[in-house]
Amino acid sequence: MTARVGIGYDLHPLAEGRRLVLGGVEIPGADRGLVGHSDADALTHAIIDALLGAAGLGDIGQHFPDTDERWRDANSLTLLAEVCTFLEDHGWTPIHFDATVICETPRLAPHRDAMRLSLAETAGLQPLEVNVKFTTNEGLGVMGRAEAIAATAVATVERAG
Repeated sequence: MTARVGIGYDLHPLAEGRRLVLGGVEIPGADRGLVGHSDADALTHAIIDALLGAAGLGDIGQHFPDTDERWRDANSLTLLAEVCTFLEDHGWTPIHFDATVICETPRLAPHRDAMRLSLAETAGLQPLEVNVKFTTNEGLGVMGRAEAIAATAVATVERAG
């Protein structure tokens, strides 16, 4: 078997009047959400880029460009499911994700298990094969000023034979 690892990163600005969705979970009580062409789920987008990178199959912008109206307000879990199918069509199977969300507010730890379950179910993984962590930017930069949320991810894929 051959295993490969990919890295992903995404960042979206925060704005009023938007839902805050991370890892496919809408965060209740959030006063602002992420701005983007789709639902702007930075966590799921970082995982998608990590998966595509591991398999050598491009990046999220190639597969779901923000110039394509089909993806306007798209649920990022739908994009993740499509990417997992695309990987399988090319002989790759996702086996693990590890991701970190960087933001000052809101506190996300109470939603960790829901995010892990949502991402795992979408990718056909067990929840223990998906790890989600949270950190702040210690008041520095756009994340530190609570103007944006970023996420980084590492994904491992495997090819049989």
